[in-house]
Amino acid sequence: MTIRVNKKTKIVATVGPASNSFEILLELAKAGVDVFRLNFSHGSYKEHLQVLRRVRKINKKYGTHLCIIQDLQGPKIRVGEVRNNEVELIAGEKIIITTNDLIGDNKRISTTYKYFAKDVKKDEKIFIDDGKIQLKAIKTDGNSNVTAEIVNGGILKSRKGINLPYSKITAPLLTEKDKKDIKFGIKHEVEWVALSFVRSASDILELKKIIKKSRKNIKVIAKIEKPEAIKNIDKIIEAADAIMVARGDLGVEMLLEEVPMLQKMVVKKCIKQAKPVIIATQMMESMITNPRPTRAETNDIANAIMDKADALMLSAETASGKYPVKTVLSMVKTIHSVESQANIYNKFEDLDHDSETFYNDSVVWSACRLAMNTNANAIIGMTISGYTGFLIASHRPRASIFIFSKNKPLLSTLSLVWGVRGFYYNKYTSTDVTFHDIIQILVKKKCIKKGDVIINTASMPIKERGRTNVIKLSVV
Repeated sequence: MTIRVNKKTKIVATVGPASNSFEILLELAKAGVDVFRLNFSHGSYKEHLQVLRRVRKINKKYGTHLCIIQDLQGPKIRVGEVRNNEVELIAGEKIIITTNDLIGDNKRISTTYKYFAKDVKKDEKIFIDDGKIQLKAIKTDGNSNVTAEIVNGGILKSRKGINLPYSKITAPLLTEKDKKDIKFGIKHEVEWVALSFVRSASDILELKKIIKKSRKNIKVIAKIEKPEAIKNIDKIIEAADAIMVARGDLGVEMLLEEVPMLQKMVVKKCIKQAKPVIIATQMMESMITNPRPTRAETNDIANAIMDKADALMLSAETASGKYPVKTVLSMVKTIHSVESQANIYNKFEDLDHDSETFYNDSVVWSACRLAMNTNANAIIGMTISGYTGFLIASHRPRASIFIFSKNKPLLSTLSLVWGVRGFYYNKYTSTDVTFHDIIQILVKKKCIKKGDVIINTASMPIKERGRTNVIKLSVV
């Protein structure tokens, strides 16, 4: 038995209490999930390791290449515990936010962020619980206490997030918890690590330095959720292996009405640099408690697909929602509908003539153009690093993308990339023999059939496994 949902846009599902059993993980994979996200803001190492092992058991049993994203918490600023887990903050009243450990009430609450009183300045805005509650700083003692006016009140629960969009945060991006969590991810060889609250390219490079020392080929996702990240977006995309548009915090840290155009801008820039891009947060929020999405949510998914995002991410919908499998099935229906009708294919990016890979990039570009002109059914690439897969996908060909590699972990890594389907192959005797073998594998797996037009790409001599320099058109 094999698991295969025929779509180009990938689905990332966050794992939590509603989805961490082997049975539900398998059902999610059958429904159309390509990538599972482990949120290290929650859960124990034991729980995360169980999920890792279950996902890899599915891969082994069913021949899939599901991959794992380890999502680091980052310097998330949170409210401490509040009395009875719920207090009401009244607009117009004053409240003290302290770094001292205490049980909060409607006059005084604590925060987990020790630099809070140092970073927050007079008149700066403070947002709590994704902006539902808004405060304005009146004064700070620069040490432990900030006095604020409640601008927009509401019910405050324990451990809710705090956003400081107008404050300069002094805390290092990689917290001690993150560094410990990275060691776990490296040890268990997750395919991707997502870095929260990225501000500059140096944040990415710091994490990559840690990974490089381990000699593991784990790729890094930069989460875009702060104004500083938007200012430095080009260099961040260049430094990262993939990007996540984390619209939850981004919509609090910046004007909400700016987020849709920022999403489109980031996706466009990522495609130009052949970097996968994930759209995240509240995609099907209503399905946490309801068996059907809203029309607005369905339109949001459709717009992200038409923007040409590589992947769409589900958070609480699959982690703690009542209908995790139904949510994925609903998302797949929208993906199928849009991909069958929208003008999202064959979007060729201009090549960088100054790039050291320009000649090889030109070969891949030409292969994708040839696939369009001949209405080819498939483009086949061979890679050790994955670069060819990323590059073919960036041109968004209508043809299926089949990537062959002897690098088994890479096949799971590529599950995040738009349209790519990976296959293991390690013979590499001669170009003709290899091409013949690959076509036979795809025919046997019913990926292609007699009469289909196929575009092969490879490097010659094939045994050297260099950069792509060959195109071959053939009919099955």
